[in-house]
Amino acid sequence: MSNTIDNLLHEARRFAPSEEFAANAVATAELYERAAEDRLGFWADQARELVHWHKPFTRTLDWTNPPFAKWFDDGELNVAYNCLDRHVIAGNGDRVAIHWEGEPGDSRSITYAELTAEVKKAANLLTSLGIAAGDRVAIYLPMIPEAVIAMLAVARIGAVHSVVFGGFSAESLRSRIDDAAAKLVITADGGWRKGKVFPLKNAVDAALASGETTVEHVLVVKRGENDVEWTSGRDLWWHDEIAQVDADHVATSFEAEQPLFILYTSGTTGKPKGILHTSGGYLTQAAFTHKNVFDLHPESDVYWCTADIGWITGHSYVVYGPLANGATQVLYEGTPETPHPGRWWEIIEKYKVSIFYTAPTAIRSFMKIGRQHPQKFDLSSLRVLGSVGEPINPEAWMWYRDVIGGNTTPIVDTWWQTETGAIMVSALPGVTTLKPGSAQVPLPGISIEILDEAGVPVGKDQGGLLVVAEPWPSMLRGIWGDPERFKETYWEKFGDKYFAGDGARYDMDGEIWLMGRVDDVMNVSGHRLSTAEIESALVAHPLTAEAAVVGAADETTGQAVVAFVIIKQNQLENAEAMDVAAELRKHVTEQIGAIARPREIFIVNELPKTRSGKIMRRLLRDVAEGREVGDTTTLADTAVMSSIQSKLS
Repeated sequence: MSNTIDNLLHEARRFAPSEEFAANAVATAELYERAAEDRLGFWADQARELVHWHKPFTRTLDWTNPPFAKWFDDGELNVAYNCLDRHVIAGNGDRVAIHWEGEPGDSRSITYAELTAEVKKAANLLTSLGIAAGDRVAIYLPMIPEAVIAMLAVARIGAVHSVVFGGFSAESLRSRIDDAAAKLVITADGGWRKGKVFPLKNAVDAALASGETTVEHVLVVKRGENDVEWTSGRDLWWHDEIAQVDADHVATSFEAEQPLFILYTSGTTGKPKGILHTSGGYLTQAAFTHKNVFDLHPESDVYWCTADIGWITGHSYVVYGPLANGATQVLYEGTPETPHPGRWWEIIEKYKVSIFYTAPTAIRSFMKIGRQHPQKFDLSSLRVLGSVGEPINPEAWMWYRDVIGGNTTPIVDTWWQTETGAIMVSALPGVTTLKPGSAQVPLPGISIEILDEAGVPVGKDQGGLLVVAEPWPSMLRGIWGDPERFKETYWEKFGDKYFAGDGARYDMDGEIWLMGRVDDVMNVSGHRLSTAEIESALVAHPLTAEAAVVGAADETTGQAVVAFVIIKQNQLENAEAMDVAAELRKHVTEQIGAIARPREIFIVNELPKTRSGKIMRRLLRDVAEGREVGDTTTLADTAVMSSIQSKLS
């Protein structure tokens, strides 16, 4: 591993922006100077330039009660108005907001005027169902226009959305509904994925079947045309209900710190954390980063971020950032390889996409199947490429630039998190000389440090823990319903500095390289998964006595889930009669979702533990990655690892 890191940090390839690109770039080097001179003044300027305020703010940041920040808190705005009405009022109602492409090939293009009209009706529908400012609405939808409409309608009336990724199980959905105390669920009969309709409504039914719930209604969008169970009085068809409401709706303003959404992310304890974001600061930084990092020219660009709305990337760079900036974007329902391996490139050719933002996992998958697929399509419209979700290795970076970007397109490798709300570290195309594999530099107005365990800043060619040293506008405002966990998780280690849970290093130029998680959270295809959550699911199965989960390096997904399981003594006979690994994989899928399904499950007699009973996952990771097992002297029984290895050989 150290040799790999050493090679990364001495990456010699450099790609300066072309003169032509730099001459027309949105971002300039002057942004860094402005932010360095007066950081708070810089963010106040961005808020005034990029956001419409119904009531202008006079105070930029209130940091009197750290770690609870308030940005622009005496100002008022409406987030949905910023994403919709103001563009129509400015004369851009005919501009396409969304080119939507369904997986089977159906499509529709929606203008800003049409999207505004749809959201107004949806806002009236939510109000008619008793949803008011501050109420929580769970959204469990595929990548269809109604997903964006639902989010914006919730925001328009000052309610709070909690979007749950459609791949999560009924169990995961229920825990999020309960934690947020949602009054309404918006779902669909189904959605298209890999050539088939995957059901969604039945997962909602299962989630609401056990015990009392705060949910009063379930709104169902018709998409898959599949049969669904129906609970009279609770379940309502979206299309029936929306046809009955008024088409006019005036967007009223809310305070800048009005909660906008809760988004659940994995934590080291296994219980997902409800990350809370508010309105004014979040929208300011989402709009600023989207405009500058992607060099957005809204009158001519076609932008496409491939993220699902169930993740933070979908919130900030599919919904709020692009629409606040008046961008035209592509929204795609399905998978990149359906119905053929060139599907994404076909879409880029069809809509003449100029800005493309995706994950390293996808890029590595395309590398595997070969450049012949993208080369069948005209990708010459592309002028900016982006990467998100996990560190991108230099080989994938170069392939992306060469094969997809025609050997000329700048690549912005972005680091940020659900908690940060918006991009924090990234090159700026037109300004930064690019370096394959490195996230490079903090954005203007963002203060990043790398510290050692004692909190001392490290120097060039050294590594440590990545922290954000100063508050930023789109920062999380807490963990829903659990302020103590918020303080303990993110602020306890370094006091007034936010600890991201990621390791990082400076190279010899002082630029930043991300080294992945340093806690018990894995990054699988850019999605954070808790080892504790998967272990809990495994142990909940009647066969399992004990389980340990690690993230092992994976060529395609970055990390893969590998589990070590001890079978209960009284279940050994049952276990012999079945495929235990297949049974446990199925169980994890039902409990959490397919994204958490282990790549491998090893059945062992015991787990490596210290004398205090702590499982030494480091040693299991060595085994999972085929390395020589490290120091075992702290184990209560040093023979355990030999026993595990003999079972696996």
